[in-house]
Parts: sequence; C-alpha cells; structure tokens
Amino acid sequence: MSTTSRPVVVFLHGYLESPAIWAEFIGEHFADCHVLTPALPGYDGQDTPEEAYSLEAAADAVRAALEGAGAGHAVLVGHSMGGYVALAFAEKYPGLVAGLGLFHSSSLPDTDQDRERRGRNRAFIEEHGVAAFAEEFLQPQFAAEHRESMAHHLAQLKTLAAAVPQAVALAGLEAMGQRPDRRPVLEKATYPVLFIAGKEDKAVPPEKTHEESLLPDHSTVLWLANVGHLGFVERPADTRRAVRQLVQAAFD
Repeated sequence: MSTTSRPVVVFLHGYLESPAIWAEFIGEHFADCHVLTPALPGYDGQDTPEEAYSLEAAADAVRAALEGAGAGHAVLVGHSMGGYVALAFAEKYPGLVAGLGLFHSSSLPDTDQDRERRGRNRAFIEEHGVAAFAEEFLQPQFAAEHRESMAHHLAQLKTLAAAVPQAVALAGLEAMGQRPDRRPVLEKATYPVLFIAGKEDKAVPPEKTHEESLLPDHSTVLWLANVGHLGFVERPADTRRAVRQLVQAAFD
C-alpha cells in the first residue's frame, strides 16, 4: 500500500547514463508527483548484483526502491535500456504498474544483426575502454541537425558514460543482447502505455515502435521529427508533456 497520496513516477536511465539525465527534464514540472530516479545496478556507485547481471535483477532493484519509498502503484518511464528494465519489471510485478512509458525503447528482442553490433561494441570496450567507446557511441544518438547545437549535452553524456565501470558496461551489453521478447507484456497491459519515438532514431527505428504500439489495449505514440534517440534533451517540452499526460491517464 502506498504511503504517499501523490502519483508515483519512476524514471529509469539508459545504458551508460545515470539518474542525472533526468534532472533538467523533471525540474519542477513533476512537483505534484512522488518522483523516483533510481540508479540501475552498478551505476552511480551502486553495487552490482552478485548473481549474473541482468535486466531482471535491475527490475528487482527498482522494486526495492519503490518499497523503500513506501510507494505502491507507479508509472515507470524508461529511456532505452531503462525501458527494457521497465518491461522486465512489468512482467514480474504487473500489479504494481499504473502506466508504462517506453522512451526510445522496445519490447522486441535483439535481432542477429543487433547482437553482432553488440559483439563489436564489446570488443571495442575491452580494447579501448568505456570513455573511448562513448566518443563513438553517443554522437549518432542525436539527430543530425542537433549534433553541433547540442554539443554541451553531448559532453555531459560523455562524462556520465566515462564514469561507468567497464565491467558494468560489458555486462549491460550482454544483458541487452539476451533479453527475451516482451511483446506479451504489452499485449497483457491493463494500464496505459506511452511510446516516444524519434523519426531519426537508429537504435529503435520507427517501424519497430509502430508495430509495438498496436499491441496494448490503451497506447499513445509521440512521433518526433528531427529527433534521434535522446528526446529528453532534443525535444524536452514535447516529451515532458507526453509523460505528464501518461501520468494523468494512469492516475485519473
């Protein structure tokens, strides 16, 4: 049972990120909500689970964060890998989900091509380190027209990425590559689902989002032109408004 009367919203960061990605996005815009921004296992000094690193273990850590806050039903909003964790949470604890936001994320498993790409990324990190990988990995996540104008955001993301321990970065790649097909989670959802999709997102192409958006009983899609994989900085006002609407729909 929740000990707070305010809507509970959990924001989950993505791969090589940290809760700091949400600071400007949340600001004072969710002052009427009980907001949680937990660090995923191994990030921001958090312990890495003794068992094999997995999205399911990360979901259990989110469950513990909710319990620690005395929170019950929550809207979970996950960016990229954070969305994978939110889906794993929804699969394990469906009764605790009031709403689900997939912020440039997907319920679909990796394709063979995706796993090959992750294998190349793993080899690069093992040889050159996380900071060097961030130099290659992050810029293409912005839409082409934002790569110069948002150089300060890119620099901040590179700093966050460089702080992630190499073992955690490698384990995250493995966990993402092995994640199961979680479309059944969307098909069974009894809560509203929000998809935020960048039309220039190379990591989660729009055609994936279109396919998945037809699965839930109640879903909304925010399509964003000239946006890549980082809508929370590329189009903060529009994406924030969509999340606010999800919270309203979940707790109305």
